[in-house]
Formats: sequence, structure tokens, C-alpha cells
Amino acid sequence: MSIYDFNAITIDGEEVSLKQYKGKVLIIVNTASKCGFTPQYKGLEKIYEQYKDKGFEILGFPSNQFAAQEPGESSEIKNFCEINYGVSFPLFEKTDVRGKNAHPIFKYLTEKAKFKGFDLNQPNEKKFNDMLEKKFPELLVGDSIKWNFTKFLIGRDGNVEYRFEPTTTPEDISTDIEKLLGTATGSDVTNKEIYTGEDDEEVLNCEGKPCNFVYNAKNEN
Repeated sequence: MSIYDFNAITIDGEEVSLKQYKGKVLIIVNTASKCGFTPQYKGLEKIYEQYKDKGFEILGFPSNQFAAQEPGESSEIKNFCEINYGVSFPLFEKTDVRGKNAHPIFKYLTEKAKFKGFDLNQPNEKKFNDMLEKKFPELLVGDSIKWNFTKFLIGRDGNVEYRFEPTTTPEDISTDIEKLLGTATGSDVTNKEIYTGEDDEEVLNCEGKPCNFVYNAKNEN
């Protein structure tokens, strides 16, 4: 079995087979419009524009399972993404990505790419892990999706190669994308934005504002 054995419904209501992406390098990501990580839409669109002509695709799956951060209908989600972040990569209908009702695609992805934990030596990952332990400890159990903007990188053969937790930005994945595309000659993605904040609740209720769980060394103390 590979990712090509699944179907999904687009945000416009059309059922499609993932076979149409056969031979491409893919990122499959669960998204939300009112999350501290929502600005990652900008980074996703940036790498999409950079690599789409080289056999690369991004598939976005909105989900409302994490602190109800994707409450809108399909048309609202689509308009939000296009207007605020210029998203042009494919989006799919809102769906569950964890639990018994999770879309089969995400059951498959999390079976193939296990949760390896957050790197507690990295301040931004430790802070995010601490927030989950405090507010949503059940999410840390097992291999299921932990939060919005968990990213899975799929090779041209349809196999899951990498899993990146929400704290990994799209720009940080560029080198791995290039390896799978066979174009590892250096990335054009530069000037990565640094987002910081003081409120531990920001990731829960920031209404799409920048996330505080990206580390800025200047604020270490």
C-alpha cells in the first residue's frame, strides 16, 4: 500500500484519487486558520512556488480538532487562505486527522511515520511540548497528529519519508524536498521569519497571529 491507494474530497467537493500525484514529491499537512502556526501557510506557498515545476505538490487538509481552530465552512477556509496567504496549492475538505474518525490518509501516514517526540533541547519545541503536557496531555500519547501543521514528506514512489512536527517550519524542509526531487543544489528559500511571543496561550487563541513557539535567541533570557 502507498499514498496512491487513497481518495480524498477537495475543498470544492470533488472526489479525487491521489494517484494523480504519482511520481511527485508531496507534502501532506493538516492546517487551521486560527492557529499560532497559521502563518506557515506563507512558507508553504513559498516552497510550493519554488518547487512545483520540478515535480512537487502540497496537499492541505484543514481540521478543527485542535482547540477548534478551524471553525469555518469550506468556502470560508478557501477564501481565507487565498486572500491572506495567496495559497494556490490544493486544499481538501475539513476532516478529522486523529481518532477513530480520522481520514484513512492520516491513519496511514501516522502508521508509517511514528511520533518521535519533541526535541526538549530546543527551546521552542520544549515550550510547545510543555504546553501540550499542561493543556492537552492526551495528545502526546501514541503516534497520532499532535497539532495543526504536522507535515509528512512523501517520495516520488508514494512512500512516507519524513514526518515534521508543527514546530518545524516549511522553509526548514527545503533541503529534504530537494533531496527527494534530485535537485539538492542549495535552497533559494531565505530570510526565514522569526515569530516570538510571551503568552503561553497564544498558540491556542491567537486568531492566526504569529506563533510564539519559534525560538528567537535574543529572547533566551
